[in-house]
Amino acid sequence: MRGGRVLGALLPVLLLTTGCGIRATDVVEAGEPATVEVAPADQLGTLLYFVSSSSASRLMPVVRTSRTVQVGESGDGEEAGSTGAPDALSLLLLGPTRTERDSGLRSELPIGRTRVAVELNADGVRVTVDMPVTALSQAARQQLICTAARARTADRSEAVTVKGTDGVIGPAHCSV
Repeated sequence: MRGGRVLGALLPVLLLTTGCGIRATDVVEAGEPATVEVAPADQLGTLLYFVSSSSASRLMPVVRTSRTVQVGESGDGEEAGSTGAPDALSLLLLGPTRTERDSGLRSELPIGRTRVAVELNADGVRVTVDMPVTALSQAARQQLICTAARARTADRSEAVTVKGTDGVIGPAHCSV
């Protein structure tokens, strides 16, 4: 009986040391990272950033379908078929829709209609809003910065400066 106990105790150790027949391998290259389509290819959309309720500062991108902006309509030289940065920021400042809220998204920005102006210069994007900005939380700042940068460039690397009624924040880059 004692031999059976010893064998029973040694069996797991023996299996662990043999690896159950699985041999070690080197890293296997699998190619480029996966990409995800966030909006149907035939629909234009505006990418906005809201805060996830599951985390105090985690930003989540949201695609809102929107009308086509004609050249010159947005006032900042956007190409036909794209949405302008002022339109994107105006949508952001209106806050999440009911569906977005039901999905656990919220905004740390003051909700309401706010005048927004956007200009592109050698230093990046300059956003002017008619609200105080210096006391905004880091998440609220990133909502503005990421939405403005994404409206101007596809890779969010554009430096963004936000001027409000009480001062300036930035230049800063989107951290998402």
